[in-house]
Amino acid sequence: MRIVAVDIGEKRIGVAVADDRALVAVPVGAVDAGADIAETVAKIVREQRADLLVVGLPVSLTGALGPQGQRVMALVQELSARLPVPVETWDERLSTVEAERRLGPGHPRERRDALAAAIVLQAYLDSLRGLRR
Repeated sequence: MRIVAVDIGEKRIGVAVADDRALVAVPVGAVDAGADIAETVAKIVREQRADLLVVGLPVSLTGALGPQGQRVMALVQELSARLPVPVETWDERLSTVEAERRLGPGHPRERRDALAAAIVLQAYLDSLRGLRR
């Protein structure tokens, strides 16, 4: 199964894919979000030949959905109706902070966004195997 994850930002979408055995998440890159984020994500799903899409869900530290989380949930509903593959969400809390910590200063934002998507996807993959991080 080909699993793809996206980290939705206002300007860019970070993209990661799982390896063939769905054990390891690999950052792919980042694309401009564009005017129609749903179409941009649909294009990613097509290009990556995804069987499952995991969307990072921004939640606050308390677990509440703020404005960005609500926008992502609306996008997930649109994608679920539009795409021929299942769409799941996964808590992306602090994934960008963790990506910045791992990369250190001076790296392009596109690389950070892709790594954030990979962090989200790795947590999702680990949960499938019953692992905790």
